[in-house]
Amino acid sequence: MTSLTDQLLRSLNRIAKDVLRTAARQATGTVRRASGVGRPSSDDRHAPKLSIRYPGDFKGRPHITYAPHTGKTPDPGEVVTAWVPDEEDHQDGKDRPVLLIGRDGDWLLGVVLGLADSDADLRGHWVTLGTGAWDPRRRQSRVRVDRIVRIHPDDIRTRAEKLDKPRFDRVTAGIRRT
Repeated sequence: MTSLTDQLLRSLNRIAKDVLRTAARQATGTVRRASGVGRPSSDDRHAPKLSIRYPGDFKGRPHITYAPHTGKTPDPGEVVTAWVPDEEDHQDGKDRPVLLIGRDGDWLLGVVLGLADSDADLRGHWVTLGTGAWDPRRRQSRVRVDRIVRIHPDDIRTRAEKLDKPRFDRVTAGIRRT
């Protein structure tokens, strides 16, 4: 039978380890992936590559679902930040906000967000989304609805917020039109 002192010391040891682990993550810029494993975040185009080989963008009509939950894993209906491969070269890419719209096997399906006031990329079809926590400056955003990317759950850096159903339905209508 363990004494109260031994139990207390074990509890304090666990707390100290958790505090040190959190401090180390914050000091190194490591963020938690959806699976709970740490991975360095990056704002540059040479961010860590995908966790597994990218099978290419999704083609065809996706089965779109709206099922955001507050659990540990990201779900369709949520805006996340993930490493998104470039359209022309899947070996290159960068962290971008993505609205999750469904699943394809082990992969999540998503559409990429961009700033509504940016003329940098006028290719594709866009639907105005508005503002949200995915942009700390709360600028107007839009969603590119003619490119559906596959996102592996382990490549999700952060979860920004659950998108409300009316805006999700507007994006869905845009996807079905294209």
